[in-house]
Amino acid sequence: MAALRTSFRRIAPLVRPGATATRSFHASPRAFVKVGDAIPNLEVLQEDSPGNKVNLAEEFQSSDGYIVGVPAAFSGTCSAQHVPSYMNSPKLKEAGKVFVVSVNDAFVIRSMKAWGEQLDPARQTGIRFLGDPSAAFTKALELDFDGSAIFGGARGKRYALKVVNGKVAAAHVEPDNTGYNVSMAEKVLD
Repeated sequence: MAALRTSFRRIAPLVRPGATATRSFHASPRAFVKVGDAIPNLEVLQEDSPGNKVNLAEEFQSSDGYIVGVPAAFSGTCSAQHVPSYMNSPKLKEAGKVFVVSVNDAFVIRSMKAWGEQLDPARQTGIRFLGDPSAAFTKALELDFDGSAIFGGARGKRYALKVVNGKVAAAHVEPDNTGYNVSMAEKVLD
């Protein structure tokens, strides 16, 4: 205890009576994917089964399109509003390739397959549903967040990225991670 009092006496003169202390650091939000960034060249996303790996950098070498990130498959907003806004958009046919990506949990591949079958049973829209089981793709874009309080673990923000020539041409990232104000199809599809 005496050592603590001695330490305090040494520090105390640094703060004048009546003065307010200021932080010597600043807390700015993490930088995330930006226009001009290349799509990560990773073979970590999976479609329908763990053996079916998808590399979006390769997918976008020959075609443009969109990556739509969702915080959770089968969640209310994702199922009722966000993904259907793309599926029902009259501009979907001209959008190019469209991929929906979710981190979810260890069973994300099965969840995404089942969710895609529920939303588009005949696969008429052409939208592909991909799981990111380790969140490696999502983390490479710096679009992950700690969703423990809501979802029980790491998740991906809700976003939509327009991809042209393998690079991000437009980034629509929800500022609160899970809202749906800036990433809906009517605000994203050209």
